[in-house]
Amino acid sequence: MASSETKTTDSVGGAAAGTLGQIISVEAGLDALDLVVTSRPTFRQTFVNKIFPPIVALAVVMVVWFILTPIVDDPTKLPSPGAVGGEFKDAWLQGNLLGYIWTSVSRGLLGFFFALLIGTPLGLVVARVKFIRAAIGPILSGLQSLPSVAWVPPAVIWLGLNNSMMYTVILLGAVPSIANGLVSGVDQVPPLFLRAGRTMGATGIKGIWHVTLPAALPGYVAGLKQGWAFSWRSLMAAEIIANFPDLGVGLGQLLENGRTASDMAMVFEAIVLILFVGIAIDLLLFSPLERWVLRSRGLLVKS
Repeated sequence: MASSETKTTDSVGGAAAGTLGQIISVEAGLDALDLVVTSRPTFRQTFVNKIFPPIVALAVVMVVWFILTPIVDDPTKLPSPGAVGGEFKDAWLQGNLLGYIWTSVSRGLLGFFFALLIGTPLGLVVARVKFIRAAIGPILSGLQSLPSVAWVPPAVIWLGLNNSMMYTVILLGAVPSIANGLVSGVDQVPPLFLRAGRTMGATGIKGIWHVTLPAALPGYVAGLKQGWAFSWRSLMAAEIIANFPDLGVGLGQLLENGRTASDMAMVFEAIVLILFVGIAIDLLLFSPLERWVLRSRGLLVKS
């Protein structure tokens, strides 16, 4: 009997020891993951991973452009790279190039800032108040899908040809995207976070600031990126349609001037500048913000 009990005890102890060993092995693996040290990438790694691919893509586009120019053989349809470069050179020598960019960028950023001030509290209210969500939630989704150019005619009639009209069009294009992005982020907050926050006394404004907004940050940042895209597109539509000398010449006006003059080199110049500004804002503002959010949540191991 004692021998049987001893064997049983040994088998149970052996099983427990095996289970304990597995747990220790798993914990060791998790500790190893936690101890991974991410060193700052070298210039070679940065060049290979981030700089070289866009250079290759740009080179491919330029090669295709050079090949198509003699095939099309019509400057009114496809200008040569040299003609477009000449437009950039003339605008630079005349001191107009930076003015084109600044006129549009200053409007776009200021309008986006106003949209941020309006869209953020609106998104929180829609996400948290069921009646308001049922009332205006579908309207926000509908406004987000409405082409920005549709707001230009009524804005011109309401406000006239001035900067207020431009900002109104930007707001109507960007606010729904920012609000819907925040609503989506709040919907993805785990209920456990909210209960834990209430247990620790984070209720009301304190709970929104310390629990809801940080947890909803990924969706909110996605909404901000989309909001900027809508802001920029809305501004370009407004500048193209509401072309007035007192408003100054922005990139949209430059594009419309090229169309009016049937100058495809100027049209391509405006398109390149519009793309350049959109890419630059994303790389300088939203990409670092997105990486910071992902890194703070352990979702971005390598920078």
